[in-house]
Amino acid sequence: MVSRDVQSSSIYTDPVIPSLEQLDWSHFLARPRLPSPDPAVFDVLYREPILVTGAGGSIGSELALRLSMLMLPKLVLLEASESNLYTLKRNWKRAGASGPMTPLLGSIDNLALLERIFAAHKPRVVFHAAAFKHVPLMEEHPLAAISNNIFGTETLVKVAAANNARVVLLSTDKAVEPTSVMGATKRVAEQIVLAAGGVVLRLGNVLGSRDSVAEIFAEQIEQGGPITVTSPSARRFFLTLDEAVNLLLIAAAQPVPGSLLAPVLPATHFVSDLAHFLADSLAPHQQIAIDFIGARPGDKDCELLWSSNEPVHPAAHEFGDQAMVYVESPRLAGEQLGAGLANLHTALEAYDLTAALAHLCWLTPDYRPSPAVQELASQSSQPLNL
Repeated sequence: MVSRDVQSSSIYTDPVIPSLEQLDWSHFLARPRLPSPDPAVFDVLYREPILVTGAGGSIGSELALRLSMLMLPKLVLLEASESNLYTLKRNWKRAGASGPMTPLLGSIDNLALLERIFAAHKPRVVFHAAAFKHVPLMEEHPLAAISNNIFGTETLVKVAAANNARVVLLSTDKAVEPTSVMGATKRVAEQIVLAAGGVVLRLGNVLGSRDSVAEIFAEQIEQGGPITVTSPSARRFFLTLDEAVNLLLIAAAQPVPGSLLAPVLPATHFVSDLAHFLADSLAPHQQIAIDFIGARPGDKDCELLWSSNEPVHPAAHEFGDQAMVYVESPRLAGEQLGAGLANLHTALEAYDLTAALAHLCWLTPDYRPSPAVQELASQSSQPLNL
């Protein structure tokens, strides 16, 4: 066994409010820090060429930096945003990261590019963090969410499977009993990865990540307020960026193919409590107002990491702690999943949002489209947002 003490040293160094990085999130979370990976996790990973998609995002870039410390044979970082890739390269250099890092500009739905990446670099593990994630925005652009989150994932999984590589999908609690297009598309992405023998990790809200609610609140505090919160009863699961990366690393070493994992978090937090915490921390001598603006399209009052129809089992035997559980989630049979995806793709190519929503609901039976998306679909005479 090779012991590797890999500490977090964030490559994500450009938040809107620099002091967010200095906040002690443990005071807000009021729970013990989730465990770090056992050295055995790094024994599984350190000899493998690795591909990270969405490598310019907050989680992807922090993961990339942590992986760079493992002396990997190859680390390929795929990012669709030119700006994010530029920032990733700049911050990589600033952080003094080393190792055979190959940054590539491109999208997961580019089949030819993916085939060239696998032929040239032969990654054996794929951390799939690329996704459209903003709930209200995807309610306005549902076909784009379907294209990227579902069929981008399908393309990546097919190429990975053809090259004997395993995919580790970063998913979200919004995939559980989804009320948003984003959540529903991530739920279908989960099924695609699981059907191919990959691993899925569901996470809650990551504190301080780019465009997260914490960063939005910090911007509003910097401007003197008010802080806008959807509802006094809105609650979310929160974890730190460091914890999110640790969980991804642990999930990658998961020995059982086709597993869905979720962290064990004791409770949700009120979003309004986060607003108060940030106001007290960032502007202790100011009175920052909080305005409750009502739920946005696709929002839920409280998210779940698993539903009542998804039994969970401790994963302590494999990981040596109680950080995660296995989630038994209902899945479509392979033929059903393939047929449903084919029907959805036909609707997508026809720009037929009404049909696309029907097929998305078939693939995700507990999905309840928001009135905003239903209204968008009913406007069949209007140009669709793709």
